[in-house]
Amino acid sequence: MPHYHTLGQIPHKRHTQFRKPDGSLYSEQLFSTEGFSSHYSLLYHCHPPTEIVKVDEPYAAAPRVAEEKMLKHRSFQGFNIQPENDYLASRKPVLVNSDCHLSLAAPRSSMKDYFYKNADADELIFVHEGSGTLRTQYGRIDFGYGDYLSIPRGTIYQLEFSHTDNRLFIVESFSPIRFPKRYLSPYGQLLEHAPFCERDIRQPKDLETIDQAGDFIINIKKKGVMYPIHYGHHPFDVIGWDGCEYPFALSIHDFEPITGRVHQPPPVHQTFEGHNFVVCSFVPRLYDYHPQAVPAPYNHSNIDSDEVLYYVDGDFMSRKHVTRGMITLHPGGIPHGPHPGAVEKSLGAKETKELAVMVDTFHPLQVTQEALGIEDERYVMSWAE
Repeated sequence: MPHYHTLGQIPHKRHTQFRKPDGSLYSEQLFSTEGFSSHYSLLYHCHPPTEIVKVDEPYAAAPRVAEEKMLKHRSFQGFNIQPENDYLASRKPVLVNSDCHLSLAAPRSSMKDYFYKNADADELIFVHEGSGTLRTQYGRIDFGYGDYLSIPRGTIYQLEFSHTDNRLFIVESFSPIRFPKRYLSPYGQLLEHAPFCERDIRQPKDLETIDQAGDFIINIKKKGVMYPIHYGHHPFDVIGWDGCEYPFALSIHDFEPITGRVHQPPPVHQTFEGHNFVVCSFVPRLYDYHPQAVPAPYNHSNIDSDEVLYYVDGDFMSRKHVTRGMITLHPGGIPHGPHPGAVEKSLGAKETKELAVMVDTFHPLQVTQEALGIEDERYVMSWAE
């Protein structure tokens, strides 16, 4: 994933003495999401990152599954999720399985009184509306419309929003989120045929070292339970760090579409992958240029995957009545394709302005109680209209 990066002050050699101006030692911390056998970073704290001073009562944070099994095309109006002030309270899981959770959020307020750590899952936050700054121990990342924020599990963070109108689409992955293997060299560099490159990756900057004692709450989610744990020093007390495991941003607007003479299959849109799922970016692009090309996607059978589309912006020629923030779920087992009239309408078209995020999962998704509250129950019959 991201290549080697460093910010702040670090010692010449890892695991050696690194002293403060007063002669005491900085506290070294290895951060890795796969033990000692994969990407990692080394962070140097002003104080040990282990100083727990208080533990509050944990509370349930698991999704409320409404339907475990189903075989029906579904549609959900994502912007019907009502805004809430608190960031964590605003996160509403809508589709879940054992590999990933897909959530919507409409937070009004920045995280000021606490920090958050997902101890179970990598997070991929797509910013549909809003802007602000992701603050972490690694530094700051400014974000805005169209950004993917990739946050490794275990990262302590705060989101600061510039305004109160924010809409997020969140993928929680219980495996590491990576770039597609076919776009990577054996040594991890993005290859020439990849639709984005390292120049498009925005790494943390402006490391802020906050050496402050006090009572700092980190809400830590583990196995569907939230644990409010108080620490004695500010978690952003890092004087420096280096390594290859850290949060980063990638804009969907920097994804360069792959096109061809005839319609290209969805894997050309792939942007990220996890265990048993992929994330794709549909962006404005030229249509196929064969003289008899059919720009509309052909009917296809989802035999071994569920297909989720989160509609962001633009005109979707294959679908009727598309709204911003709408989610469609086409489950594995039955075919789907363009709505009636879409194929003929697409003939001769030169380009599309659509913008969407797709998640294909290779295990069935379950529908939550929150999803039922925003469902358009007419969608399953929309191919007969």
